[in-house]
Amino acid sequence: MTAHAVPTASPVAGTTTLATRVQAALAEGGELAQALPQFHPRPSQQQLAAAVVDALGTRGTLLAEAGTGTGKTFAYLVPALLSGLRTIVSTGTRALQDQLYHRDLPRLRDALGIGLKSALLKGRANYLCLYRLERARGEPRFTARDQVALFQRIVAWAGRTRMGDLAEIEALPEDSPLIPMVTSTVDNCLGSECPFYGDCFVVQARQRAQAADLVVVNHHLLLADLALKQEGFGEILPGAQAFVVDEAHQLPELAAQFFGEGLSARPLVELARDAMAECAGVEGALAALQPSAQALEHAVRALRAAMDTLPPRGTRDRALHDAGVQEALEALCDALQELADAAAPLREASPALDAAHARAREFVTRLSRWQRAEGPGAFDQPAADADADADADDGDVRWYELSPRGFRLQRTPLDVAGPLRTHREASGAAWVFTSATLAIDGCFDHVATRLGLEAPTTLLAPSPFDWQRQALCLLPPRLPAPSAPGFAAAVMEAVLPVLHASNGRAFLLFASHRALRETSALLRGGPWPLFVQGEAPRHVLLQRFRESGNGVLLGAASFREGVDVVGDALSVVVIDKLPFAAPDEPVFEARLDAIRRAGGNPFADEQLPQAVIALKQGVGRLIRSERDRGVLVLCDPRLTSRPYGRVFLGSLPPFPVTRDVAEVQAFFAAGAADPPRVCPDSGAPASVPPSR
Repeated sequence: MTAHAVPTASPVAGTTTLATRVQAALAEGGELAQALPQFHPRPSQQQLAAAVVDALGTRGTLLAEAGTGTGKTFAYLVPALLSGLRTIVSTGTRALQDQLYHRDLPRLRDALGIGLKSALLKGRANYLCLYRLERARGEPRFTARDQVALFQRIVAWAGRTRMGDLAEIEALPEDSPLIPMVTSTVDNCLGSECPFYGDCFVVQARQRAQAADLVVVNHHLLLADLALKQEGFGEILPGAQAFVVDEAHQLPELAAQFFGEGLSARPLVELARDAMAECAGVEGALAALQPSAQALEHAVRALRAAMDTLPPRGTRDRALHDAGVQEALEALCDALQELADAAAPLREASPALDAAHARAREFVTRLSRWQRAEGPGAFDQPAADADADADADDGDVRWYELSPRGFRLQRTPLDVAGPLRTHREASGAAWVFTSATLAIDGCFDHVATRLGLEAPTTLLAPSPFDWQRQALCLLPPRLPAPSAPGFAAAVMEAVLPVLHASNGRAFLLFASHRALRETSALLRGGPWPLFVQGEAPRHVLLQRFRESGNGVLLGAASFREGVDVVGDALSVVVIDKLPFAAPDEPVFEARLDAIRRAGGNPFADEQLPQAVIALKQGVGRLIRSERDRGVLVLCDPRLTSRPYGRVFLGSLPPFPVTRDVAEVQAFFAAGAADPPRVCPDSGAPASVPPSR
């Protein structure tokens, strides 16, 4: 897939025949309706499926926005399965990836009577590494007693798992510190030199993918392959004749990460500790490596301490103009080089020490590139010699980010359209990009440009929901400007009557964590259960919110998408401000500067479109099925006071808009006695949940 063209074999059936089969499968009385009691036909779903058929038949490119409730998953899976083409389906999250593979695909294969092979392929960080598990058993590094018990569960599970997918361990949090101890990375994997290579779960998963007709991946894995990083096993994904990219609005930002390069504190510390652990059984290794390994750990801690004087996030030049940071970076580079030199004579004695030597050299190179120099002596030049315009020369921005105990040094390309275009064209395959949030006021130009698509076929498949009946949008009057000191209190005053009318059952989504904290203080002790982002893991908060029945959940950007609460538990979504990205974020700021230098308009070309997509994601939490009813409260007065407000409103679903809270109260009062109805576009009772 990566750099070579795929044979352009014809589908199993011609495009006309395939279109007929797909239409019949999705029609009333078709295979899906007969096999799946909850399925019902939708014109917008059939419209999207027809466009996918055309893209598959012509090896074309389709860019399609499918409104909430369209059933886009079935709209692309049915044509893919019936076409007989080898297909890669890429999703935005691992949760959606698991849902596609474990729920949607089996149901469709059974309904269509198709025996095509499918496979689930994740990045290596999702699979148990037997070598690292064995080493962790010998030298456990636990910081809490509960980690000991959880580690023993992993050991017990390792003896019976067939797939090695850590998602099988429900008790293992996604951010558990145990995961890096029992999984491999591109840097520390031993590849074919590993003593457990024959039983490697990553290798086995890749082999299953190579033999499958349809492979479900996530964007991280797709982009890792496109970026030629290849995770140590050559090409990750098998050659494919069709690619479907779901949640495609996420792809440009993720692509910037993968076509860039980074280095953080944790892999540096892991390198030092791995080098020490691999000394066992190698004569003289401990004496040779221990001083340089300890020096490396010390250099990492010293750099983080030196960066305490910096803002939490900033550009490379900001960091390098601090003499203490510059000195600490020099020491880190020296420590890495010393470890590489110490490991060099031991390379033949152990594959793991050979890998440690290679990792140390690679990290030196990454540090040098971040500094814009060519080799280990890069840090000899004074910070004042750094060229402030260097990033503009190669299209990259170099920046840093601090966490409480660590740091990340990142090199990010400003424009990924070129690489994405190159790899897409080289594949010779059909490409379908779809999401519920791609268009800006009905236009696809912004996302098409960022994805490197030139004149793609576009489709706007509307949501089948009855927005006039199911939803209402409130624009509270007389709110102050979002920058006003009393804005948070004014928002709360405007929202409280809505919460009383709905009896809670609300998401309050904020543009900043500060506003979230201020509002949580105002709502403490109120009549509704309160759930605040940061007080528990996201999945725990959502589960408690659903079970409460009338809770109020306060969240920030991460709750704008990927959250699905169907039914009465969620009846209000409040958005305090239009979600414009912070202009001082290093990559975003550099992107705006690049647009300005090219003669464009940073606000119209980047800030506004990105904010519209983010707002649409938040609004999409409100109505998730034909039976849902709810009120959207948009508190930013710029929607009506600024000309660009019409772009936001024109990009939202066609629901009624009011400025009178009495209409909200009447909406909820009427809903208490509103019987299930048939939505005009769905052809099924409103009590039926949406087909996926």
